[in-house]
Amino acid sequence: MKAILVAAVLSLVAGSAHAASCKAEAAGKKLAGAAMTSFMTKCETDAKAKCEADSAAKKLAGAAKDSHMKKCVADAVGS
Repeated sequence: MKAILVAAVLSLVAGSAHAASCKAEAAGKKLAGAAMTSFMTKCETDAKAKCEADSAAKKLAGAAKDSHMKKCVADAVGS
Protein backbone atom coordinates (compact mmCIF):
# COMPACT_ATOMS: atom_id res chain seq x y z
CA MET A 1 0.00 0.00 0.00
CA LYS A 2 2.84 2.37 0.85
CA ALA A 3 4.51 1.64 -2.47
CA ILE A 4 1.38 2.60 -4.39
CA LEU A 5 1.03 5.81 -2.41
CA VAL A 6 4.68 6.72 -2.92
CA ALA A 7 4.44 5.99 -6.66
CA ALA A 8 1.32 8.14 -6.97
CA VAL A 9 2.94 11.06 -5.15
CA LEU A 10 6.12 10.81 -7.22
CA SER A 11 4.21 10.71 -10.49
CA LEU A 12 2.18 13.74 -9.43
CA VAL A 13 5.29 15.68 -8.44
CA ALA A 14 7.15 14.68 -11.62
CA GLY A 15 4.20 15.67 -13.77
CA SER A 16 3.85 19.11 -12.21
CA ALA A 17 7.61 19.70 -12.21
CA HIS A 18 7.82 19.19 -15.98
CA ALA A 19 7.63 22.71 -17.32
CA ALA A 20 6.19 23.56 -20.69
CA SER A 21 8.62 24.38 -23.48
CA CYS A 22 9.76 27.94 -23.96
CA LYS A 23 7.76 28.27 -27.17
CA ALA A 24 4.60 27.04 -25.46
CA GLU A 25 5.10 29.48 -22.58
CA ALA A 26 5.70 32.37 -25.00
CA ALA A 27 2.55 31.48 -26.92
CA GLY A 28 0.60 31.26 -23.67
CA LYS A 29 1.84 34.70 -22.67
CA LYS A 30 1.06 36.00 -26.19
CA LEU A 31 4.55 37.46 -26.60
CA ALA A 32 5.69 38.98 -29.88
CA GLY A 33 8.58 41.01 -31.28
CA ALA A 34 11.33 42.10 -28.91
CA ALA A 35 9.57 40.67 -25.87
CA MET A 36 9.44 37.26 -27.54
CA THR A 37 13.12 37.45 -28.55
CA SER A 38 14.19 38.46 -25.06
CA PHE A 39 12.06 35.76 -23.43
CA MET A 40 13.34 33.04 -25.77
CA THR A 41 16.98 34.08 -25.26
CA LYS A 42 16.63 33.99 -21.46
CA CYS A 43 14.70 30.74 -21.55
CA GLU A 44 17.32 29.07 -23.76
CA THR A 45 20.13 30.29 -21.49
CA ASP A 46 18.31 28.92 -18.44
CA ALA A 47 17.70 25.61 -20.25
CA LYS A 48 21.38 25.28 -21.14
CA ALA A 49 22.38 25.86 -17.52
CA LYS A 50 19.84 23.32 -16.27
CA CYS A 51 20.94 20.76 -18.86
CA GLU A 52 24.60 21.35 -18.05
CA ALA A 53 23.89 20.64 -14.37
CA ASP A 54 21.95 17.52 -15.34
CA SER A 55 24.87 16.31 -17.49
CA ALA A 56 27.26 16.88 -14.61
CA ALA A 57 24.98 15.01 -12.20
CA LYS A 58 24.85 12.08 -14.63
CA LYS A 59 28.65 12.30 -15.05
CA LEU A 60 28.39 12.44 -18.84
CA ALA A 61 31.37 13.34 -21.02
CA GLY A 62 32.27 13.52 -24.69
CA ALA A 63 29.71 12.46 -27.26
CA ALA A 64 27.25 11.30 -24.60
CA LYS A 65 27.27 14.75 -23.02
CA ASP A 66 26.95 16.48 -26.40
CA SER A 67 23.99 14.30 -27.35
CA HIS A 68 22.31 14.79 -23.98
CA MET A 69 22.80 18.56 -24.11
CA LYS A 70 21.41 18.81 -27.64
CA LYS A 71 18.29 16.80 -26.80
CA CYS A 72 17.76 18.42 -23.40
CA VAL A 73 17.97 21.98 -24.75
CA ALA A 74 15.77 21.13 -27.75
CA ASP A 75 13.13 19.64 -25.45
CA ALA A 76 13.22 22.65 -23.13
CA VAL A 77 13.08 25.25 -25.90
CA GLY A 78 10.52 23.41 -28.01
CA SER A 79 10.31 22.75 -31.70
